[in-house]
Amino acid sequence: MKLDHPDTHLLVLTGAGISAESGIPTFRGSGGVWEGESVARVASLSGFVHDPARVWRFYSERRARGRDAKPNAGHLALAKLEEKLGDRMLIATQNIDGLHQSAGNTRVVELHGNLWKSRCSRCEREPIDDAAEYSPEKLPACGKCHARGEFALLRPHIVWFGEKLSSGVLDRVEAFIRRARKHRFVFLAVGTSGLVAPSSQFVDVARAAGAETWLVNQDRPANAEAFAHVVLGPSGELLPALLQR
Repeated sequence: MKLDHPDTHLLVLTGAGISAESGIPTFRGSGGVWEGESVARVASLSGFVHDPARVWRFYSERRARGRDAKPNAGHLALAKLEEKLGDRMLIATQNIDGLHQSAGNTRVVELHGNLWKSRCSRCEREPIDDAAEYSPEKLPACGKCHARGEFALLRPHIVWFGEKLSSGVLDRVEAFIRRARKHRFVFLAVGTSGLVAPSSQFVDVARAAGAETWLVNQDRPANAEAFAHVVLGPSGELLPALLQR
């Protein structure tokens, strides 16, 4: 992968695989099950409406597990590369753990939200920084709604099963692709299953825009055939060398 050309633009899509190497468990790695039930039961709006305390217990556990996670060599390699490419690089991540930002990346689009933020389940207030772990006896309420004499719980700032990505995050990715197609364009996917739309389709959009397409993954994903270059193995071992070429 040649990235030293002064005209190169790089779009990176990352998934759960890169964070798994930092000890962040994946839904698929656990069989998509939590406490004997499908994760979709708690990672969904219907689950929150039915039992918000249970949903908050699930995400409080994830916050507790993620608190000590550190960026691995793959994250750090991407952060180092951004120092060279600047605004010619963009990371679109499916991960909610914030490890890219912890590594030093600043040009990051969080497709599925952020574990360390909450938002109101009713009003349109901006998401707030929130790393707390909540007990069923004291769930977080929205202060703005309370000031209007209304009651609404805060919810994790996560795109749940059945919810659409916000138009804003996709707009940033599409704008980068429109700009990159006028230059030497490289698309790199790291640690993704190739099953979750619309991010699984980014490779097709990038290829249509003239991108050189690369995949780094522990296992061969569902959409591997869409990539011109496939490198299998741990991203923490492969990316540092691959990105220096």
